[in-house]
Amino acid sequence: ARLHDADIVHGDLTTSNMVLRDGAVDGLVMIDFGLSQTATSPKEKAVDLYVSERAFLSTHPNSEPWFAMLLESYRSSSKRSAEVVRTLDMVRARGRKKVCLG
Repeated sequence: ARLHDADIVHGDLTTSNMVLRDGAVDGLVMIDFGLSQTATSPKEKAVDLYVSERAFLSTHPNSEPWFAMLLESYRSSSKRSAEVVRTLDMVRARGRKKVCLG
C-alpha cells in the first residue's frame, strides 16, 4: 500500500520478493524492484495486486485467507485503496473471462 501511495508499481509482487523482518507480518519488506515503474493510475496498481493474487494462489495452495489478510491490510494502510480495490474487482472479472473464453 505504501508503494502504491507513492505511485510505485512493483511489477512482480510475489512471495519470492517478500521478506519478513524479524518474522513479523508488520515487518514485511519488498525486494527486487527490477520490473517496477512509477504509475498514478488505479488500474496499474490493481493489476499489480491481481498479479500478486494469482502468484500467491498458484504458488501457495489454500492461501486465500493470506491474500485476504494482505488485501485488508492494503485497505487500512492506503489513503487511495477504495478506488484501487474497486478496479481490482474489474481486473479480476476480465481475468476470469479470459480463462473461460480462452
